[in-house]
Amino acid sequence: MSEPDRTLWYGPLPQHVVDVRLPVADEGLEPAALVVVVHGGFWKAEWDRAHAAPQSAGLAAAGYVVATVEYRRVAMPGGGWPGTLDDLALLTDTVPALVAAALPGTVDQTRTVLVGHSAGGHLVTWAASRHRLPPSSPWHRAEPLPVGVVSLAGVLDLALAAALGLGGDATQALLGGEPDERPERYAAADPARLLPTGVPTVLVHGTRDEAVPLEVSRSYTAAAGAAGQQVALHELAGTDHMALVDPTSPAWPSVLAAINDALLPR
Repeated sequence: MSEPDRTLWYGPLPQHVVDVRLPVADEGLEPAALVVVVHGGFWKAEWDRAHAAPQSAGLAAAGYVVATVEYRRVAMPGGGWPGTLDDLALLTDTVPALVAAALPGTVDQTRTVLVGHSAGGHLVTWAASRHRLPPSSPWHRAEPLPVGVVSLAGVLDLALAAALGLGGDATQALLGGEPDERPERYAAADPARLLPTGVPTVLVHGTRDEAVPLEVSRSYTAAAGAAGQQVALHELAGTDHMALVDPTSPAWPSVLAAINDALLPR
């Protein structure tokens, strides 16, 4: 597996790290689109960006500049609520410009896609929803992020995820309780409650996913439609949870197609 071409930091903490992989291409090509990869693992400390290395290398091989980010997670100092969301707000505001400045002429930051798997799908979709938060929120943005979003088997409906007990009650661990115990946290952190975003959003989910059932992406898609936003959901027959981050799997071409769709001009 390829090592990163560069390592950068988007903030002051050890977890504020970005692994950058460059596409293998001849010199003289146009700057490439940037894919920011946010790994999953139910927001738990034991899952870090290392398990996203094959996915990231596969995306670089497909011609993208890839920035694989780290962030604080549950059971880490400052992780969970609110530190995990603090980190996502910071990195999505800063990483595209950071990579472009570090590698001049290599990346076209105006063509950026946030790609998240599982809990990472929640995080990237939430990050693209921050302009829907009230101005009093520390994470509020005045304008939508200028990105596309691809969620791979994302945990996009936190109330449903909590009801299903996904990841051993991982949502409750992230937000510090059940929806009726922490309603204000769920209101601020749940992408399904922050619609419409107006941000191009593509979902990919396998029908054989036992970690995050397909109904979670279907629920988000329905909520988006009710709010007046069309979200593309691609259901992959016979595909499980981890196939979406495996460049050798039959699902991989669908992942690449989703990224291309999220990059289309709107």
